[in-house]
Amino acid sequence: MYQICVSGAHNGKSVEDGQVLATVLGEAIAKAGHSLMTGATVGLPNFSAEAYKAAGGKMSLGISPAATKIAHVMKYRLPTEAYDSILFTGLHYVGRDALLITSSDAVVSIGGRMGTLHEFAIAMETDTPIGFLQGAGGISSEITEILHAAGESRSKNVVFSEDAADLIVKLTALLDKENHKYLDLYR
Repeated sequence: MYQICVSGAHNGKSVEDGQVLATVLGEAIAKAGHSLMTGATVGLPNFSAEAYKAAGGKMSLGISPAATKIAHVMKYRLPTEAYDSILFTGLHYVGRDALLITSSDAVVSIGGRMGTLHEFAIAMETDTPIGFLQGAGGISSEITEILHAAGESRSKNVVFSEDAADLIVKLTALLDKENHKYLDLYR
């Protein structure tokens, strides 16, 4: 069981365009037997977390930018219901993003805006496998051009699909290959 992070827009057009994709993604992560992690935010990550729990997912963890549950709910206006546990970091969004991505075995991005781009950059810098579920627009539809413009050659850890289950299979294969000597630690 790997820890799969769902990254994506919390509002805007890609949330409207990606709600169904995010829901199917949460179900696919649950069916694959993985844990789900998000930034404990609204929008696409929360749609995935809700679907994950509804599909019988075993462990959902939110990594909050807030220092306390009160700040999480009252100041940041973020949800709590879809999570088995929430880590209240007090790191605000920038610090939370770094902790979230580096604590994940892999990341799936849907749609997105600046925060999703930030999480993508962290994943690339830390060699964390990242998959892009296509179809919601936003940053996810621009990643190929961003990689090209950056002259990035480590794109072996970046995969794309329009199908959530297929994307989880691809990421699992990358992780299994990377962790082949220690697979029993993940089972």
